[in-house]
Amino acid sequence: MTKYEIMYILRPDLDEDTEKATKEGIAKILTDNGAEINEVKELGKRRLAYEINDLNAGVYVVLYVTAGTEAISEFDRLTKINDNVLRFMTIRDEREQ
Repeated sequence: MTKYEIMYILRPDLDEDTEKATKEGIAKILTDNGAEINEVKELGKRRLAYEINDLNAGVYVVLYVTAGTEAISEFDRLTKINDNVLRFMTIRDEREQ
């Protein structure tokens, strides 16, 4: 199992319930595929460096997870087709814990 840092950006115009459901759904994708979520940092709504789909802000969330490649592959596949997610990035976590 490898440690990963996952950052994703949600649409800023989501209502509170939809935003919460999307965050829970993303976490469920990971945990259902054997990943362990170590830490969640919700950075809130921030201005984007450039417009994405005519939006200039987004809700940033960072997850620190321990997962196998299957969980990360499934996360990538399902997040790409989620219209509530503007962008996401997964990198190996190199920080000391």
